[in-house]
Amino acid sequence: MKKPNPRSPSQRILPPLIDRSRKAYNPAMHRAAAASNLSDHFDGRRFINLDGRPHQGFAQFLRWRLTGKKSHWPKWVENEHQDAPLRDVGAGQIAATFVNHATFLLRTRDLSILTDPIWSDRASPVSFAGPKRVRRPGISFDRLPKIDVVLISHNHYDHMDLPTLRRLVARDQPAIVTGLGNAAYLKRKGIPGAIELDWWRSWRLSDDRLSVTLTPARHFSARGLFDRDRALWGGFWIDAANSPSVYFTGDTAMGVHFQFIRERLGSPDLALLPIGAYEPRWFMSEVHMDPAEAVEAHRILGARQSLAMHYGTFQMTDEPYDAPRKELAAAKERAGVEDQEFGAPEVGETVIARQRPPSS
Repeated sequence: MKKPNPRSPSQRILPPLIDRSRKAYNPAMHRAAAASNLSDHFDGRRFINLDGRPHQGFAQFLRWRLTGKKSHWPKWVENEHQDAPLRDVGAGQIAATFVNHATFLLRTRDLSILTDPIWSDRASPVSFAGPKRVRRPGISFDRLPKIDVVLISHNHYDHMDLPTLRRLVARDQPAIVTGLGNAAYLKRKGIPGAIELDWWRSWRLSDDRLSVTLTPARHFSARGLFDRDRALWGGFWIDAANSPSVYFTGDTAMGVHFQFIRERLGSPDLALLPIGAYEPRWFMSEVHMDPAEAVEAHRILGARQSLAMHYGTFQMTDEPYDAPRKELAAAKERAGVEDQEFGAPEVGETVIARQRPPSS
C-alpha cells in the first residue's frame, strides 16, 4: 500500500465531531432505552443522526431541483457480466455479486442474502415518472438462487422497492430485516413479518448460521412529504458462520459512525461503500458520501477490502454517469489505496472475499 496523504480533510474534521458525539452519547440512557424497547435517538416523533446535526429540508430540496443542472447520462448501457454463472464459494469465503445500485447478492456456502433489492424499472412511487434505470440488473430475477435473508437499510424508493420485495416473498419467503418503524408500513403494503432493529441491536437465524446487526448511518428517511425521519435508517454488519465479516453501509454521508463501528464491531473483511449520488455537494454532502469520502471511510474502518456501490444505474443527482468511478480512481491514487483494496465492480460481476488470516 502506498503512503496515504496525511492532509485528508476528514482526518482534520472527524476528530472534533467524534469527540462531540462521544460527549453527547449517554451509555446509561442507551441501555435504558434498549431495555424498554425505545430508541435513544428518537425524540418522540422523529429519529435523529448520531451527531444531532439537522439535514437539508424541503426548501433546500426545491432550490436544488429548480437550480441544479443534471449532467448527460446514456439512455441505455449493456452489462458485460449479465447473468454470468455464479462462482462457487469455498470455506472461509463469501461471494459478493454487484446486482445494481445498492443491491448485492451475498452468498456463503449455504446462505443467500440480498441487500436493498431493486429489480423495478424506476426508483419511484409511480411507474411513469421518477429515476429510470439505464441498465438491467446484473442478475435476472428468475436466475436468483433461493434468497434466505433480505436486508433493507431504509425506506427510500431506490432501497425499499415494494414490487421486488413482493416477488421475493411470494417466491422464497425470506426473512426481511430492517430498521425501526418500517415493519408496519411493509405489512400494510402486503409484506408482513419484517424484523425491526434499532442501531446496535442484532438478529440471528435460529441455527446460528447468521447474525446481522443494524449500524448507524448519517442519512434520513421518507416515503412522502409528511413522514420524514419517522422510520430509522442504517447499515448492516453481517456475520455468517465460517465466513468473512461484511459491512453494508446503506446510504450514508461521512460521519462519526464509521469510527464507532470499528470500535464496537471491529474492522470488516469486506465493506460495501456508496460512491455515487453526491452532486451538488452543498445539498448532498449531508446524506451521501462522494468518492473521496468513501476512500476515507475505507481507511477509518480498516476494511481488508471494499467494493463500491450506488452508482451507474439510476440518475439520482447531478454528477455525470462516469464521474463516480473516475473520481474514486483519483481519490485512491491520492490516498495510496490499491485497486485490490477498494474496487468498483461492474454490474453483474462477482468478487470473492476472504477472511483475515489469524493474527500472529
